[in-house]
Amino acid sequence: MRGSIRVTELGKAYKRYPHRWARLLDWLDPFSHQRHDLHWVLRDLNFVVEPGEAVGVIGVNGAGKSTLLKMIAGTTRPTTGSIHIGGRVAALLELGMGFHKDFTGRQNAYMAGQLLGLTARELDALMPSIEAFADLGDYMDQPLRVYSSGMQMRLAFSVATARRPDVLIIDEALSVGDQYFQHKSFDHIRGLAEQGTTLLLVSHDKQAIQSLCDRAILLDNGAIAMEGEPEAVMDYYNAKLAADQNQVIDQNMTGDGKIQTRSGTGEATVRDICLCDESGHVLKVVHVGQRVTLSITVDTLTDLPRLVLGYGIKDRLGQVVFGINTHHTQQVLEHVKAGSQCQFEITFEANLGPGTYSVQTALTSADTHLNNNYEWCDRALLFTVINKDKPDFSGVSWMNARIVIEKT
Repeated sequence: MRGSIRVTELGKAYKRYPHRWARLLDWLDPFSHQRHDLHWVLRDLNFVVEPGEAVGVIGVNGAGKSTLLKMIAGTTRPTTGSIHIGGRVAALLELGMGFHKDFTGRQNAYMAGQLLGLTARELDALMPSIEAFADLGDYMDQPLRVYSSGMQMRLAFSVATARRPDVLIIDEALSVGDQYFQHKSFDHIRGLAEQGTTLLLVSHDKQAIQSLCDRAILLDNGAIAMEGEPEAVMDYYNAKLAADQNQVIDQNMTGDGKIQTRSGTGEATVRDICLCDESGHVLKVVHVGQRVTLSITVDTLTDLPRLVLGYGIKDRLGQVVFGINTHHTQQVLEHVKAGSQCQFEITFEANLGPGTYSVQTALTSADTHLNNNYEWCDRALLFTVINKDKPDFSGVSWMNARIVIEKT
């Protein structure tokens, strides 16, 4: 089926030799005893990407993400297993792959396009749109060696997406571009997805994964550690980043069918959390711009040298709309005794767009959870925002804009 990707029992191993002479002897006499060990980068991967689906692949450096994409794109052969892809594949992997530094941008566009399976006649017809999207001006006819990395990415992306591919594979390439072209590229990717292109994206950008992808795959030590909804996978990945602290990671299904991730050492915990109006009444529904107080009660189970509370408000896609902690507000609690109870009252105007939101909480000793993660809890509180008395508007933020009109 065009646009589908099926990965079955996929594995990739590289030979490791004790010294260079062992490599030579292995090459001269391949049928003698084995002189190398196998280092498995990926092993026993199984997943399916349906036509038109957008899937993000995440994981720490060295988890095997780029190797997986190279095998799917066909630039690296698997050691075990198989990959079946339906339709034409366009891949943005290593920056400048298929380019020659002494050729002009236009000449490289023709070469890269032919590597993607386009004919010279097709490229002649597509060249005006490639030039327009890349927006390189006179540099289009300059040698590639005078290009910046961002300019190379512009050209590579423009060629790869000049004709809608059945499968588009991107490996962190867009991260080197300027902000304007990143926005332009992501809008174009969304358009391709709406037309039915299957997307496989590797990125450390949480917002890109959660806004573009229908599903996410977490790779850890060459295996699939988790697969599912992007927000839940990103939350689990975020928890694993602090996994060397003797912490526990727990995931549970909430009443709305979403996965809640809780992690930490348990040295401190949020005992109670609620959202209240100015009269102290607990709220589940908030009006746009309403003044509210987020009340958080924290229990400490051991003596803590420092206690920092952080919180973030996330939209329905799991993207943080606003977040801050008491480290940045210079309100760190020092030398907190075991058995203490700390009450935090956070008052703000809910200048949010209509929709559903969640609150995540973090109890740490510093500005991040990577040092001492006492407790991190996603979806600790859910609430809904409705527009009761404001003009109709779009977006996740109410700006209270005032428009002045003068007629002459």
